[in-house]
Amino acid sequence: MIWESPAAFFAMGGYGLYVWGSFGVCALLMIVEPILVGKRRKDILRSLRRERLAETLDDNETTP
Repeated sequence: MIWESPAAFFAMGGYGLYVWGSFGVCALLMIVEPILVGKRRKDILRSLRRERLAETLDDNETTP
């Protein structure tokens, strides 16, 4: 399609709010998702380290 002006391009034939809103939400999710995955990974690793430490301490207490 050929638009007469940048304003016509951004208006997208009256559907600009839907098109650019959808684009914005998608871009936001693509930025936020890796951040949340990294945070969740860090939390899981921290939990596993605590469990391993607790097992190690528990084994040391039970051995005579």
